[in-house]
Amino acid sequence: MTSPSLGAPRPVITVIQSSPDVQLDRFADWLGDVEVRVVAAFSGEPVPLAEEAGDGLIVLGGRMSAHDDTIAPWLPEVRALLSDASTRGVPTLGICLGAQLLAVARGGRVQVAAPPGREAGLADVRWRPEAVGDVVVGAVAALADDRHRTPQPSMHADAVVDLPRGAVWLASSQMYPYQAFRVGSAWGVQFHPEASSETLRTWADTHDDVDTEAVVAAYDARVDEVTVVGRALAESFAAHVTAVAQEPERVTA
Repeated sequence: MTSPSLGAPRPVITVIQSSPDVQLDRFADWLGDVEVRVVAAFSGEPVPLAEEAGDGLIVLGGRMSAHDDTIAPWLPEVRALLSDASTRGVPTLGICLGAQLLAVARGGRVQVAAPPGREAGLADVRWRPEAVGDVVVGAVAALADDRHRTPQPSMHADAVVDLPRGAVWLASSQMYPYQAFRVGSAWGVQFHPEASSETLRTWADTHDDVDTEAVVAAYDARVDEVTVVGRALAESFAAHVTAVAQEPERVTA
């Protein structure tokens, strides 16, 4: 990962957390030499404006849907933050719910309880040609097998069904087409690159329609591949944040 210039302050990444059990997890170590500021929105901590988010933004997943403003009254502010950050040139990563919020914020559409059902466990994420050379996910696409796939943890039933206008479609899976996309200066991933085996077990245990032991066994059988891919995404995103932070002026996307 690119290091900040000698004597320069560390880049700041703001992380928006919407559920107590959906944390930064392994990304906390993989993001490297950046300052991470976690905003626990679920406990009432205020969601910042884009100009207050620092050099980068990560919006994590959560148990609610992208439209659950009643039970999660901070979601309108998160959508506004994502819209503003992604148009102002702030490097942004939305994970699972974060990706869905990004899609909605930029004019796409999310379906609650989408017909294919819950995507739980390991998903083989298939990278499209548009991902090759991408400043953030290109490093992940380079790790794909001969069918352009990388394994990544997944746990969702809602899904992006229409990408925002102007978005670049980056990856799909067998169950759901929009596993990754880019819009403005933001990337959305439906899978959970940050999730450890223990975290995935905790999530699986909360769903009656998920076989927890099968999910964990599949993860553990490919843990080395999963780890390499997740780390590559975290490091690539942090490197991009660092590079943009060192630019004289941020370019509006």
